Amino acid sequence: MEQPKHTNRLIHETSPYLLQHAHNPVDWHPWGEEALEKAKNENKPILLSIGYSACHWCHVMEHESFEDEETAQLMNEHFVNIKVDREERPDLDQIYQNAVQLFIRRGGGWPLTMFLTPEKVPFYGGTYFPPEDRYGLPAFSKLLEIVTNTYREKQDEIVKTAEQVRTALGEMSGGKAAPAKREIDPHLLEGAAESLGRIFDTKQGGFGGAPKFPSTPALNLFLRYYQQNGEETYLTMVTYTLGKMTWGGIYDQLGGGFHRYSTDDHWLVPHFEKMLYDNAQLARLYFATYQATGQAFYMKIGEEILEYVLREMTDPLGGFYSTQDADSEGEEGKFFVWTPQEIKAVVGEEIGALICRHYGVTDAGNFEGKNILHVRQPLDNLAREMGKTTEEMERIVGEAKKKLFLERERRIKPFRDEKVLTSWNGLMIGAFVNGYNVTRNERYLAAAQKGADFLWTRLYQEGRLLRTFKEGVAKLNGYLDDYTFTVDALLDLYEATSDATYLDRARGLTTRLIDQFWDDAQGGFFFTSKDHESLIARYKSSADQSIPSGNAVAAQSLLRLFYLAGEASYFDKAEKTLQFFSEAMEENVFATGNMIAVADFYLRKPKEIVVIGDPKSPETERLLAGIQRLYLPNKVLFRVDPGQPQETPLPDPVKGKKMIDGKPTVYICHHFTCSQPLTDWEAIRAQLIAKG
Repeated sequence: MEQPKHTNRLIHETSPYLLQHAHNPVDWHPWGEEALEKAKNENKPILLSIGYSACHWCHVMEHESFEDEETAQLMNEHFVNIKVDREERPDLDQIYQNAVQLFIRRGGGWPLTMFLTPEKVPFYGGTYFPPEDRYGLPAFSKLLEIVTNTYREKQDEIVKTAEQVRTALGEMSGGKAAPAKREIDPHLLEGAAESLGRIFDTKQGGFGGAPKFPSTPALNLFLRYYQQNGEETYLTMVTYTLGKMTWGGIYDQLGGGFHRYSTDDHWLVPHFEKMLYDNAQLARLYFATYQATGQAFYMKIGEEILEYVLREMTDPLGGFYSTQDADSEGEEGKFFVWTPQEIKAVVGEEIGALICRHYGVTDAGNFEGKNILHVRQPLDNLAREMGKTTEEMERIVGEAKKKLFLERERRIKPFRDEKVLTSWNGLMIGAFVNGYNVTRNERYLAAAQKGADFLWTRLYQEGRLLRTFKEGVAKLNGYLDDYTFTVDALLDLYEATSDATYLDRARGLTTRLIDQFWDDAQGGFFFTSKDHESLIARYKSSADQSIPSGNAVAAQSLLRLFYLAGEASYFDKAEKTLQFFSEAMEENVFATGNMIAVADFYLRKPKEIVVIGDPKSPETERLLAGIQRLYLPNKVLFRVDPGQPQETPLPDPVKGKKMIDGKPTVYICHHFTCSQPLTDWEAIRAQLIAKG
């Protein structure tokens, strides 16, 4: 095998994204003391490039510029070049994404290209730059020369700009406090739902135009508001959107799972990368919509997402991989697209013609001469035209899909980033618990438990969580999201299994979370810990990004811990967090959907459901299954085995509760009042769905 011509310091990293650049002619450094000291000692500006392995335009810029010898020579001569995987270092990404917006006056993105002083302060930046002038952007090599000359000849301007940026980043860090003891608006959910309803896309579902993202937090707020007041309009907005998405090209019609987003406004042409965090959140949304509607379609899609993750994104040891690339064989989407001839060669002429009609496959194609599968003609319409029942058509199409999937498996697959990220794994563990709760499929519970064991045995070291694991190496300080998403997943497992080990671990991590991340001065949690390396800003945010806000999940976990463990200090910190961000929730409901959902949990209070019964009894299982199939966004569940001593002190709702007449028995507590013992399902159901 031919030896690479170039090898740089990234060869010693574990991140697949960094390793992809290890043989560039650019003298890349990972972020660290060596590179930062080099910049200071040589008085060179830092060229910071941030991306991730599934980023299409990151690959484009690498090929055009970072593999080019002349460009690399410019970079190596005049800059200290640092490459960062945003998924490993979201702290750096957050700081410098905020900074780039100051320069380009719009949202940032990836690849992120920043020019820093040796003190790590940015003085210019952008995102993708082409190899020659185009798209209204300067050629990257031309930009390098301009920055080099400016840094050398106009140091006063550089210093002035850097100080202005540092000040602006400090103002953007989330340190503005709400008035002390500010109450949360009791109509917050109603106002948020109405505001979001006004910007809903009534034609295509979802929100906004191209590019179109699923906007899961906003849809979850619609479900909550529907559950609160029964207004069907809000449920319809959810079901309409999920139908459009499921029938579109953003959903993998053969393999399950969602692509990152749609490049158009009608969900047809996706950006083909698949992210673990998207599929974790969407699985839960589909299961919640099944609970709210009782329609099996939504449960089926939730199951298909989880089956995709089990098949494609699960490490043999139990962790979950991060992403699948958009590209294969150097072409975006090549793995996923079809021609009519390819389909007919697999399933035959007659069935192939039917599949082409169903999935909108034509000779002209809908993506670079080929076809992204999307539901063009629903099965019931096809069935009527063909004189068949819908069930017969489902069987025919189902068998054809299996054949096409197996044929697709023979293709060269997109690259898979197999690093295991703690926070994203927390999200997926919670999704698998949610899937188990709704479907009662033990495989989903087993996957969640194995995933949690993976985190605990490989990413929890010396009393702290680490961020990332790859090829036997766990490293980097855990961030706020890593702690809060893991705690929330452990509480999901505790409620699903009553295994006190999960509760104990959640409480232990929460102690560390409060010690390292809590802001004693104003409330809320910082993104980085006290013992983290010193950076130019320390952020505290309520805003959801592609994953939920860490402060939202922190408040949610603290409230759940208060109800599950009965410790008042958890409630106090959750309340202070919500109060600190109360103004942010009122000012920008679209960006704070998860925080608003937690505020709803806080304001309406959860129903505390105590189920006492032999866990092996079919009667107990029937009660649990019935409870979990209801849409009850504000609940906590206690499972009590009357034949076993309790390993932890009992919280108030559980104390003194007993089975009645030897039957599995349910008690429902709300607002410090508990129901009579209930054994009849219809009576239990009526109390659970009662408003108030």
